[in-house]
Amino acid sequence: MRVSGRKQWSLARQLLVLQVVIVGVLVSVGAGLAWVDVADRARESAAGTALALARAVADAPTVVEAVRSADPSAVLQPYAQRVRADTGVDFVTIMSTDGVRYTHPNPEEIGRRFLGNTAEALAGRSLTETYTGTLGPSVRAVVPVFDAQRRVVALVSAGITLAAISRQVATRVLPLLGVAATGLLAGAAGTYLVSRRLRRQTAGLAPARLSQVIEYHEAILHSVREGLVLVGPDRRVTLCNDGVRALLDLPEDAEGKRVDELGLPDQLAAALLSGSEMRDELHLTDTRVLVVNSSTVRFSGRDLGSVVTIRDRTDLQALTGELDSVRGFAESLRSQAHEAANRLHTVVSLVELGRTGEAVEFATGELAIAQRLTDQVVAAVAEPVLAALLLGKAAEASERGVELVVSDDTEIADDAVGDGGPLSPRDLVTILGNLIDNAVDAAVEGAAAAKPVVRVSARATPAELVLRVADSGPGVPDVTAAFRRGWSTKAGADGRGLGLALVGQAVRRAGGTVDVGRDGGAVFTVRLPLRRPS
Repeated sequence: MRVSGRKQWSLARQLLVLQVVIVGVLVSVGAGLAWVDVADRARESAAGTALALARAVADAPTVVEAVRSADPSAVLQPYAQRVRADTGVDFVTIMSTDGVRYTHPNPEEIGRRFLGNTAEALAGRSLTETYTGTLGPSVRAVVPVFDAQRRVVALVSAGITLAAISRQVATRVLPLLGVAATGLLAGAAGTYLVSRRLRRQTAGLAPARLSQVIEYHEAILHSVREGLVLVGPDRRVTLCNDGVRALLDLPEDAEGKRVDELGLPDQLAAALLSGSEMRDELHLTDTRVLVVNSSTVRFSGRDLGSVVTIRDRTDLQALTGELDSVRGFAESLRSQAHEAANRLHTVVSLVELGRTGEAVEFATGELAIAQRLTDQVVAAVAEPVLAALLLGKAAEASERGVELVVSDDTEIADDAVGDGGPLSPRDLVTILGNLIDNAVDAAVEGAAAAKPVVRVSARATPAELVLRVADSGPGVPDVTAAFRRGWSTKAGADGRGLGLALVGQAVRRAGGTVDVGRDGGAVFTVRLPLRRPS
């Protein structure tokens, strides 16, 4: 998406251009300052050299004697040329106090007046200056020549042209310019490499587009109700939203930690550490039933780890359990209706055969057997959902050839469950329903060794509610693993093993305990505290 009609440079390109300009300006300014510094030092050095040379020539006895002779140039011109050649200065000019030259690099200038300031020298003081003479601009020194009585009898000027100084400066600065150019190239190359890396990391997005992506990212991340977590290739959490923090009770500093450092359930942590893909897998925490999906993510050929989405299925699972109970109860009613129809046919047949007494006795006996369990459950359990659950499970067990016995001491008052008590009917349905289902399966499995029987008791005291479910099956071989998701005693039980895990979760949620014992078969004893408000 483009922010405007004009294509914008990416952030990496903008930073590349900016950094190249900055490096270029810094290198250029540095080289310019170095050139100026070298030029100043060269001028100072040239002025010092010219002054020292001029003083040395002025102090030479040959010069004092020659200026008093009839033809000073005859002696001084060769002498000045030798000195100039030996010292490398551009000129050594010896002149009278009137400024008339006795010597000059160009013989044609001998006898002409010196171009420059001589007032300081005539006053007995030395002078250095930059002046444009016959040889062009030069740095020169003008000094007096004294006789034995300290009288100024002549003047000496020595100098170096600015062109010569510039050549000297260029000789010194050229290596510096080479270093500066190398630094500029190195800086540009480093900037280019950084820009390439930045371009990969920002996917070549322009700043405005990158800002929009971040805004959309934050908005979506915090508005999605489902849990979303990104686990990196090193199995560390690189990103998580508010939803997953609430579902998994993650700490504030979860990002950056390894999955096994977050206190997650062992099975969920192991699944996330494996990096394998998951499709609608059920995982349990202490309080929730979660549906987990995971898929590997790649971007620009790089492995970014796994994206994990988590949905809360706690309420749905509980409602599913209740629906199963209602469905079982309806199925039991259907079975009872079928059995009632058979009994009715039997009664009608006995009446038609004239055996009315036997018909009445048969009908009365069957009615008493059917009503006994219903009366017992309804009288003992005030909560209608639990009563329906027990009746439905009894009918279901009967169809499978298992006798479900509800103990005589079973009693659950209405103030212990539901709005009047601390325990939720939904949790009790989950606990009792799954324990009975598990017990019926175990009793059927052990039917060859004993008559399949399941015994259920529920007793509420002022302090706790005690549920006990025993079966005539083979028992539980691994008590520790029994309450893990996926555990089952049945071969090929794919998709099973959730019931006892839900029981353990509901018991923990209610703050209770569950014990597994053995009395012929398995005996599950659940104790749930009744925390009534004071």
